[in-house]
Amino acid sequence: MAETDSAPTVVRARGRSAGRTPHKGQQTKAAIIDAALGLASHVGLEGLSIGAIAELMGMSKSGVFAHFGSREELQIAVVREYHARFERDVFRPALSAPRGLPRLRALFDHWMRQTSLEIDSGCIYISGAVEFDDRPGAVRDALVDTVNTWQAAVRKAVQLAIDEGHLRADADPAQVAFEIHGLILALHYEARFLRHPDSLQRARTGFDNLIARYQARP
Repeated sequence: MAETDSAPTVVRARGRSAGRTPHKGQQTKAAIIDAALGLASHVGLEGLSIGAIAELMGMSKSGVFAHFGSREELQIAVVREYHARFERDVFRPALSAPRGLPRLRALFDHWMRQTSLEIDSGCIYISGAVEFDDRPGAVRDALVDTVNTWQAAVRKAVQLAIDEGHLRADADPAQVAFEIHGLILALHYEARFLRHPDSLQRARTGFDNLIARYQARP
C-alpha cells in the first residue's frame, strides 16, 4: 500500500459522480451482483450460474448475459464486490482509530464482527480458497489479488504499531499478521462449523495474548 491511511482497494468501486443518478443498466447490473453475492455466500462461487441468477432476478438468461458474458465474469464481479464491502465494513472504520495498536485492535474487532455476521452465510475469501485453491484461472487470480491486498493492509497496520512504539521493534509484521489471520480462521471454523458459543471470546483472548507477546516494554 503506497499510502498509510488509504483503503486497500484492488478494484475501484463503480464510479458515480455526486448527485448523478445511475443509468438503468448500471442499476440492473448492481442488482444482479448483489443477488449473486447473496447466493454465493450460501452456495459458494461454484454454485453460481447464469440460469440460477436469471431465475432469482426474474430475468431471462439473455438478460443476464447482456451484463455478464460468462459465468466466470459473474464470479469475478462477485469476488470484487465482496472485497469492496469487506473494505467498507472492516478496513475503513478502523482508520478512525489512532495509528498504531488502537488501529490494529479496531481492525481485528471489525474483522471479528464481520466473521460473526457471516456465521449463517459464509466468507467468500474462505469458501473461495477451498473451491479454487488448486484451480488456476481468472477467478482464482481475482481471489488471490483481493486476499493479498487485504493481508498487505493488515501487515501495514502491524508495521504502524511497531513504528509508533506500541509493538517491539524486532517484531516481524508478516508473522504477527499471519497469527492474526489464524485467529480469524479458527473463529470461523469454531463458530460456523462447530457452533461453539464461546468462539468470539476465545478469539478476543487469543488476540490479547498475541499482543501481550509482541508488545513493547517500557
